[in-house]
Amino acid sequence: MPIAKNGFAIALMVLGCASSGHAQDKDKHFPSDEDINLVVGQANRAMEQYKLAINQEEIFMGKAGAEAEAISQDRHVLENWDFATKALHAKPQIFNTPAGFSVVLTLDDAARNGMVCATQAVSNSALRAMALETGKADSLVHLSQTCMDASTLLYTVSESVAALYQKYLDAEQQLAEESFDVASKCTAMLKKNATTPK
Repeated sequence: MPIAKNGFAIALMVLGCASSGHAQDKDKHFPSDEDINLVVGQANRAMEQYKLAINQEEIFMGKAGAEAEAISQDRHVLENWDFATKALHAKPQIFNTPAGFSVVLTLDDAARNGMVCATQAVSNSALRAMALETGKADSLVHLSQTCMDASTLLYTVSESVAALYQKYLDAEQQLAEESFDVASKCTAMLKKNATTPK
């Protein structure tokens, strides 16, 4: 009978440890589906503006040489985004994994590419103006502004997405620390019980 009592006491301690860990889980603040859907919606609008900028870039900057390579990279970023958003719409909590970091990187890439587009367009506009090609120069100035607007919006949205991902990282770290703390306490209780005279 003492063995049964001892086993019962151990079971109660383990359940006590588990319930204290479960109670602490309520303090976690992982990004919710609503949080994730909100930033993804904002990012989608920014990416639509980025897509418009890329289409204009292809028209005004040409489809050969370095420009073609830059546009190809831009389109690759859009493909990555399309893939990510399909996954996030199906299961928003995918964001609360290392995959969420890819979302942040994709938005950063798009913002940087938009800035490159703006810089190249304004540069080419100056060359066209010097060659007295005012119509082309004006189109390139318009392109530069479109790319700059897309880049600015993407940068702003990427800051929000990065902040939300940081929230996930903080909650994940807190959960790991608390889980370790609960496991340590349970181990100490079990060791203490094992050394208690029967």
